[in-house]
Amino acid sequence: MSTFGGPGGRMIISKPSPPERGSFPLDHEAECQPIMKQYLRCLRAHRGINDDECRQLSKGYLQCRMDRNLMAVDSMRNLGYQEPEQLNVDSAKNTPEQQAKVDGK
Repeated sequence: MSTFGGPGGRMIISKPSPPERGSFPLDHEAECQPIMKQYLRCLRAHRGINDDECRQLSKGYLQCRMDRNLMAVDSMRNLGYQEPEQLNVDSAKNTPEQQAKVDGK
């Protein structure tokens, strides 16, 4: 049953919330569009799983936007990407030999 126009029916007013990282200009010149399309093709090819290949494309897209002042410059770490040297250190921690040392075997 609808309360629109009925007795006591009030309009619900919702207050919009701003994006977490502020507003950003649209890519009207389509400067970063080829990278975005490659990323979307990658996601389709991997059935929606954000594979490492797709993550590198999305990282490239964000870098393209930063290079062209379409978004604020920020470190990739703050955008959810590990720096390459950090990635190597993390993967080295999980080698079977090192895990055996941690487990005491």
